[in-house]
Amino acid sequence: MLRLFAGLALPKAARARLVGLCAGLPNVRWVRPENLHLTLRFIGNLDEDTAQDIDDALQEIHANGFSMRLQGLGFFGSRRRARQIWVGAERTPELLHLQEKIESAIVRTGLPPEGRKFVPHVTLARLRDLQISRLQDFLSAHEPFCIEAFPIAGFTLYSSVRSSSGAFYQAEAEYPLAIPLDAKAV
Repeated sequence: MLRLFAGLALPKAARARLVGLCAGLPNVRWVRPENLHLTLRFIGNLDEDTAQDIDDALQEIHANGFSMRLQGLGFFGSRRRARQIWVGAERTPELLHLQEKIESAIVRTGLPPEGRKFVPHVTLARLRDLQISRLQDFLSAHEPFCIEAFPIAGFTLYSSVRSSSGAFYQAEAEYPLAIPLDAKAV
């Protein structure tokens, strides 16, 4: 069985900026720098045959490359029980188009549609018993956070292996995106 998700790898400079945020809170499990990514679609646990069907379907996706900017911080969960801290990604038409194409490709393989609304983000930390006042202070201190746009030239199919020291992600396949027409002229 493979636990799979489709996502966007982040350039080294963007990961380094994100890692700079990862400190100063108790009861937090920060995401390892090499695991920082933007999930386009969590797929789940699959057997090898279904994983191959997913790979075949993702290879058929045709979309243009684009630029992505990361900005702002937030959290998932409730004020009583925050679960994750994240940095948002700008909801550009190109990013949403790619995510929709990936969702459609996966559904065509026979898997059910994703039940949650797509919220483009990079998870920074998973939380356990963090006081909301400390979380609010952290978010306020980093409020103007922004990473200027960087190019996205492809997406990746990752596998995830859980362990007592956290998850480990491995790239199983990479899928290039077409060069946008305006970039070809440069």
